[in-house]
Amino acid sequence: MTTYAMSVAGIQTLGADLTLDVVREADALGYHSAWVAEANAAEAMVLLGAISQAAPHVGLGTGVLALQLRTPPLHAMAAATLQQLVGDRDVYLGVGISSPAVAGQWHGAGYTDRPIAQVREFVTLVRECLTGETVTFEGDFYTVKRFRLGVRLGEHRPKIFVAALNEQMLRLAGAIADGVLLNYLPASLVPWCVDRVREGGNAQIYAYVHCGVTDRDRYADLARKDLLNYAVVDAYANQFARAGFGDDVAEFRERWAARDRDAALAAIGDGWVDDIQIMGDAAHVRAKVAAYDHAGAQPIVFALPWGEDRRATVSTTLQALG
Repeated sequence: MTTYAMSVAGIQTLGADLTLDVVREADALGYHSAWVAEANAAEAMVLLGAISQAAPHVGLGTGVLALQLRTPPLHAMAAATLQQLVGDRDVYLGVGISSPAVAGQWHGAGYTDRPIAQVREFVTLVRECLTGETVTFEGDFYTVKRFRLGVRLGEHRPKIFVAALNEQMLRLAGAIADGVLLNYLPASLVPWCVDRVREGGNAQIYAYVHCGVTDRDRYADLARKDLLNYAVVDAYANQFARAGFGDDVAEFRERWAARDRDAALAAIGDGWVDDIQIMGDAAHVRAKVAAYDHAGAQPIVFALPWGEDRRATVSTTLQALG
């Protein structure tokens, strides 16, 4: 039976205690790794440190960190510290270029008009920092003089994962990273992404799968509101169109530009919702999640906390897939 990873991104705003309780359950169910997000709620590395002690078997992943918010040496230090804490468990340093809203507006960090070049330089420098050798580096985005990681690592080293949507980033991630993180896509788009990654290299491919054993009809509007937050971002809108929802995306963008939020939400059709925000009974959810695995991506179960008892909905979803 396939062993999946799991994400706590959907419940981090509900508090650290509940998050740790969920990861303990996932650990007992056999999930192989737990992934945390970082935007404006829990700080990822503190939370992963707590998870490392609360759940003694799972690997630890960030999915994803906005790479602009920490220097490359600090990213290396954080990942190495986690690796030292957990020994031979896997540590996944998942990073991405984020968005102007998150990196620029929320956190006051710069946002480049050359994302491919910055990600390439960032991963190169982090990898050099993780060697433990003295690093001097001068690039277009980062300059480091005589940095040397003071955290001693054994044979197990953190793996670098890159979040990718478009063709160029998928190829780049395949070439320079240990793994690639896909998000907000239907299983039907996974083979296209796999082909782009393989044009670059042999990186592992993981995909967030947003799913919940819950009442689809009752919570479809929540799914639409969640998708709206991503459809307004050009890179995600292009991905949704590539996945076959081009007509919906065009209507959505037209309604959104006209500042008609209700009409924009209505433009997010049932097919768009059901292929990306998977809801239904346990058998339905299992089959839809397995489709990502069969298409070539390791699923990261992103349990949707949509139900009268959100904790119970997450638990039911994890049990259905664990």
